[in-house]
Formats: sequence, structure tokens, C-alpha cells
Amino acid sequence: MKTEKVIAYIVDWLKEYATNANAAGFVIGVSGGIDSAVTSTLCAKTGLKLLCVEMPIHQGENQVTRADGHINWLMEHFDNVNREPVNLTPVFDSLLAALPQVDTEEERFMSLANTRARLRMTTLYYFAALKGYLVAGTGNKVEDFGIGFYTKYGDGGVDLSPIADLLKTEVYALGGALGVNQDIMEAPPTDGLWGDHRTDEDQIGASYPELEWAMKMDEAGKTASDFSNREKQVFHIYKKFNKANKHKMIPIPVCEIPDSLK
Repeated sequence: MKTEKVIAYIVDWLKEYATNANAAGFVIGVSGGIDSAVTSTLCAKTGLKLLCVEMPIHQGENQVTRADGHINWLMEHFDNVNREPVNLTPVFDSLLAALPQVDTEEERFMSLANTRARLRMTTLYYFAALKGYLVAGTGNKVEDFGIGFYTKYGDGGVDLSPIADLLKTEVYALGGALGVNQDIMEAPPTDGLWGDHRTDEDQIGASYPELEWAMKMDEAGKTASDFSNREKQVFHIYKKFNKANKHKMIPIPVCEIPDSLK
């Protein structure tokens, strides 16, 4: 990949899209992970206004520290960057108290993980409407179009997706070229939705390089019978997530009424 040229292309694309949309800049949620770090840096390089929003919800201290460090780094290098800390923990706890109990804690945890992401999306759109900005998405190609590893109407609710055509390993390559802080480059990827230390690999059962391989094999028309041992296991994991999350990756189905009934 021609990393520097890809960076320049995305920056130009962002600037052109915002200009055509009559948007004054971008707003992005900074989590302390590589995807939001790279996306926010690309937005900053446009020269347009960028608002970095920190939205902890019972967040692990290491994630908060990385996010804070990255925003500090951005503000040192770009005078068009501002920050807005919003502590969503009390909002989350109030919602939790208002909701009815469920049969099992596992069901509750899954619903609340997605609720965290949707509270953050709502917060980002508040600032976007307030300032006339666009919400920049941070999803990469494997997450957005491979395994659907994001929350519908949560981190999937954005105005534009600058890095959604890049694999995770390619996002890391951009991060290195952009000078993203080393603690972010080295941190295991995590969605930060559980209030603990579980990583994306813990949840999925495969690493991003493995998932990228499976995605390429699937696009090439391969099936599980073409592989053995760990490769077969990874391929099954990829196909399981791809099938289960297909509803996120296709347009919302519309019930089209036949003309004869109208």
C-alpha cells in the first residue's frame, strides 16, 4: 500500500465532502483505540474544525488515558482541534435504573453494551447539530463489511466513513505513518463496551489478521472444506459473524406494496 498517498487521498476526500455538504468541520468520538486515533488525525489534517469528544461510561483507566494522550497530541500539532469531555456514566446509570430487570445477567450485559454505543452516537450528533459538523465514523473494512463488529445505530451511526475501505492492518500502517502515539499502536484492539479488559479477539475468537485472511478467502469463493485445523476454525468464525450480522451490512429492508393493492 502507498501509505502516504492513501493518507493524502483520504484527507482530500474528507475536505471535499465537507465542503460540498456545507459542513464547518467534523466531530469524532475518541476512544483510545487505533481506528479513532487514525480517523481523528486524518480529519485534523484537513484544516477544518475538529471536535474530539471523550465519552467514558465506566471506562477502563488505560482507555481513558490513551484517549486523553491522543487528543493532547492532536492539539499540540493542529490548531483546528478542540476537545469536549462528556461523562456519560451518570446518564448510563440513570437509564439502567429505569429499565426493567431481565431473566439473565448475560442478556442484560449484551443489551447494555450496545446501549453504551448508542448513547455515544446521540452525544456526537448533539454536537454535530450544534456546530454544523459531520460525524466521522471509525469503522474499518473488516468490522464494517466482514463481520459486522459494530453497534447498529451506535458506532455504525455516522455521516461518513473515511477508513472503511482499509483493513485493520492497513489502519495500523497509516497510524505509524501519521505518528500516532505508541501506546495506542501497541494496545490490543477493544470496543470498550463491557467495562472490563476483554479485547476484540477475546470476543470474536480470532485476530484481525486472521479475519482479513478469511475475508479474502470468502471473497475468492473458498469454503470451509478447503482448509483444515486453525484455518478452518477461523473461516467458520468469520462466516458465523458475517451471517449473523448481515442485517447491519445491507440496506434496511422495505416492505414494497404491490401496485394492485394500492
